Amino acid sequence: MLFSSKRLRPVLLLLGAVVCSNVALADSPPASGEVVLKDGSRILGTIVDARDGVVTVETDFAGTISIELDKIQSLSTSGPATVILEDQTIVENQPLKIENQQLAVNSTDPAKNYSIESLSVINPEPWELGRGYKWFGELSFALVMERGNSESDELDYRLESTWRSVQDRYRLLARGENDEVNGEKSADNWLLRGKWDYFLDDPNYWGLLAQVEQDEFSDLDLRWLAGPFIGRQFFDEPLFTLAGEFGVAYVTEEYIVAEDDDYGAANWDINVTSDLLGGDSQLYAHQFGLWSLDDPSDVVIDTTLGLGFPLLFNFQAAAEILWEYDSGAVDGVDELDQTYRVRIGYSW
Repeated sequence: MLFSSKRLRPVLLLLGAVVCSNVALADSPPASGEVVLKDGSRILGTIVDARDGVVTVETDFAGTISIELDKIQSLSTSGPATVILEDQTIVENQPLKIENQQLAVNSTDPAKNYSIESLSVINPEPWELGRGYKWFGELSFALVMERGNSESDELDYRLESTWRSVQDRYRLLARGENDEVNGEKSADNWLLRGKWDYFLDDPNYWGLLAQVEQDEFSDLDLRWLAGPFIGRQFFDEPLFTLAGEFGVAYVTEEYIVAEDDDYGAANWDINVTSDLLGGDSQLYAHQFGLWSLDDPSDVVIDTTLGLGFPLLFNFQAAAEILWEYDSGAVDGVDELDQTYRVRIGYSW
């Protein structure tokens, strides 16, 4: 059966991996305040936060409003607020005032006035203050069941989870596919990837990678790899984000029929996202590559192109294409495997 305990073992493992996390709670509620725009409009509400040049205000009359910082003439809070400046200076629990392009975290002390351009975050999350980790991720499934002239069952699952602090980051990826046609298995594979990143001078970081995968129908019993890498966040704007990593790894391949192998390899990991289409939708592309240093003709490349869009609450859907290329595939196995799928998931 498609959903036997043996086949669901990778799913249970990845679900167990998300049980433990450090979730930090806010120290104090955001302060109420007043915002006056350059066109003379006056807005009363709660200053929820400010980041990336946008101030978020929760109002009684219009819900949540996002205001670009360069459109604000003045801003003030009735209670204390916490601010992070561009140079990572943290000013905690001080009244906040913006006027004449100047940021004053204590209006009675002129020495604590800063240019408006130096403002990075208002009311940061606890992890941004060096207190614990922020945990976020997504768990999604694609399930197809057909009955009639033929019977087919398909189950794809995917988990992405991240634990982020000011200094480091842990990332987990788990995915798999189990398919049956007329009672016969047609696909049975899974992959588990873990990364640890240590941040250097922004936007650079270095880290360690460990990965294991299995694909019965590609004759791959297990492929293990581990090694260091360096990374850089080249662009980090909603319209276009680009992160790239390059590293080296030691690879061990154990086959069901073919001869086992081990070798050194170069690897890369590229992630691109964009909100170009608007409406909270997101275009994304990801590529992970593995290039043998012993045999330059031996290359493994996994590429995903997709479009994600929100549903209700924290649920979302994604339509994507996955290309899996292995130039060293054993005899009788295609070098390129192409998959089209629609996933439904929950993000946190």
